[in-house]
Amino acid sequence: MAFLALFVAVLLLGIADAMVNSYIVLFGADAVGLSPLQVGVWSSVFALGGITIGWWLGRLFDRRPARTYAIIVILLGVAGYALLPRVSSFFVLLLMAATVLGAMGAAFPQLFALARAVLGEGTAGQRSAPLLRAAWSLAWATGPLLGAVVLAHGGYSWLMWTAATVFLASALAVFAVPRPRAVEPTGKVPGATPILLTVSIMVFFAAMFAGGLALPLFATRVLDQPPSSIGILFSVCAAVEVVATLVLTVLPERISQSTLILTGFASLAAFYAVAVVATGMPLLITAHVFRGIGIAVVAGAGIRYFQDLLAPATGRATTLFANACTAGLLVSGILAGLAVEHYGYRTTLILCGITAALGGALFAADNQKRRSRTPSRLPQPQPTPNPPPRRPERNTGP
Repeated sequence: MAFLALFVAVLLLGIADAMVNSYIVLFGADAVGLSPLQVGVWSSVFALGGITIGWWLGRLFDRRPARTYAIIVILLGVAGYALLPRVSSFFVLLLMAATVLGAMGAAFPQLFALARAVLGEGTAGQRSAPLLRAAWSLAWATGPLLGAVVLAHGGYSWLMWTAATVFLASALAVFAVPRPRAVEPTGKVPGATPILLTVSIMVFFAAMFAGGLALPLFATRVLDQPPSSIGILFSVCAAVEVVATLVLTVLPERISQSTLILTGFASLAAFYAVAVVATGMPLLITAHVFRGIGIAVVAGAGIRYFQDLLAPATGRATTLFANACTAGLLVSGILAGLAVEHYGYRTTLILCGITAALGGALFAADNQKRRSRTPSRLPQPQPTPNPPPRRPERNTGP
């Protein structure tokens, strides 16, 4: 029951998030009249607000686990998106991005931290991350299409109001999750912040988001594919993500999580290698199979990896991973725009592939450093015990 409620909450949160974030840039440009620079600043403030609020709530969750944090930030998002169609001031939009809208960025890590706290540290808790990530992928496979239908029939106002309603349903689903137990002293000290590991995850998502910006332009302007083809490609990617995350839940425990994550980095690099040589849809679809596998593995296994590494600080671990993703988004927009403008689409995709490989190298270096710090567990030779003193033989003769 607890997992089902969490699955529904993540699914609804993802659907609403996909509905608005697929069209939020167009809303700012078309409905509000923002310039491209203003849209970029607004998006950056949105991301920074999510990082800041998510970091703060992650610390609170570790001290006192509760459903309240997730419910509050989702309800703030409900209010923000309900009011957004009535806002035309750029200053007010920035203020909302830093507060009520930015708070929504903390909802995702809070739900994953809540799952680990409620389901425990056993197999159920550890496998909850890929299953919930599958719900998020499924939401993004359907959310943009639902948003397109609402946008076509009701415009941006009804799009925001519909998304706010779905966000509200997500908050109500969280109420069905049992209250997490209070923190009990375990004697285990959380690990230090893994800087190199966090940077590797940020680099992965920077490569992913930058490619998401460049590839649609490459497909439509260089390969002369229709705009509708982009929806097909993203749908294929999302469907593969769902399948791959479900496969993660049935893999044997003996398979190393770090090996899985390195496979995810390699899959994203393979996506760009195939996309660059594509001349039509067949190879582009094949490339997006690799993209879906890479995203699913790094996102699903990565959250669990962070939680295991920083246990028992579940909230801090999940928020650190989510913030690394958001930081990658912040970096990717500017870098991808500059690369496309100066080097063209194909070269930008090659650079994205190199960036993904660089992220994998950083992750491997961090993993190797941790192994070198782990004390040897080889059994030490034990001294041979001295034999007991031999008693003198008694004379038993006649």
